[in-house]
Amino acid sequence: MRVVFFGTPQFAVPTLQQLLDAPDVEVVAVVSQPDRRRGRGSQVSASPVKALAIAHDLSVWQPERLRRDPEVLSQLQQTNADAFVVVAYGQLLPAEVLAMPRLGCINVHGSLLPAYRGAAPIQWSLINGDRETGIVTMQMDVGMDTGPMLLRWTTPIALDDNSQILGDRLATAGAELLLQTLRQLDQGQLAATPQDEAAATYARLLQKEDFQLTWDQSALELHNRIRGLYPGASLPVQGDRLKVLASLPLGLGLPLPADYAAWQDWQPEPDKPGTVLAIAKSEGPIVATREGALLLLQVQPAGRKPLSGWDWANGLRLQEGICLAE
Repeated sequence: MRVVFFGTPQFAVPTLQQLLDAPDVEVVAVVSQPDRRRGRGSQVSASPVKALAIAHDLSVWQPERLRRDPEVLSQLQQTNADAFVVVAYGQLLPAEVLAMPRLGCINVHGSLLPAYRGAAPIQWSLINGDRETGIVTMQMDVGMDTGPMLLRWTTPIALDDNSQILGDRLATAGAELLLQTLRQLDQGQLAATPQDEAAATYARLLQKEDFQLTWDQSALELHNRIRGLYPGASLPVQGDRLKVLASLPLGLGLPLPADYAAWQDWQPEPDKPGTVLAIAKSEGPIVATREGALLLLQVQPAGRKPLSGWDWANGLRLQEGICLAE
């Protein structure tokens, strides 16, 4: 099969690599977003997908707006591709592009559609505290993740999963599912299933304010946002903001990971949100919230490297009764 790959971030890399490794697939070109400023120092750099494509001497096209770039549209038509594969590309494909390949345009989406259509499905599944998610391959149409579904894979979400851990798991599974999808489509063994529009939900783009958390939320709400927004969520600490990279909600009766079984039945004394209730030895501070308490396992003060909650608490000589919110 001749395939053109559309993708941009790290999440798309395993699928491109799987296609490059497949003996029955030829990747004839890659389409990715234009180079952007990324990381510390805001240096202009290539996307992870472009970097992998260049390493394999593939043609890379980077239109600012695909539908308004006649040169790239013409190049796509001339590839005579059997399928266009799309994984987190970042632009909607116009109808003329969707109609080009023999097998259509196949998308790998990081949710169990029709739930979480849109740009941030992995993050919102964690923020909302879902217990299960997965990958769906679908035949693309002109809508935002509205096309009929092809294959589906599910996975449970653990309490200590964050967006990076879960994203890596979904990316690996999506790569394998995509290859199965292409082969079954090529052999005429796969029928598409329309999505249930009544059950559709949307995962909107994350905004700056989403990352600014407050202690007057519940411990579970805070934990879900910390892991869903990893590594960017922050909480107020004595007039500054502290990034929290890993946490655990206590005092809510939730089943905890085995390493924290000793805290399973611990119940906090009610106190003002933001108040340090205890310092868990070798772990970190336990802080009161609106409901339950939050154990800070890993943090990152402004301008510093990540620290364990225990090292951070010792460095500040935190004690029980101190209110971090003040």
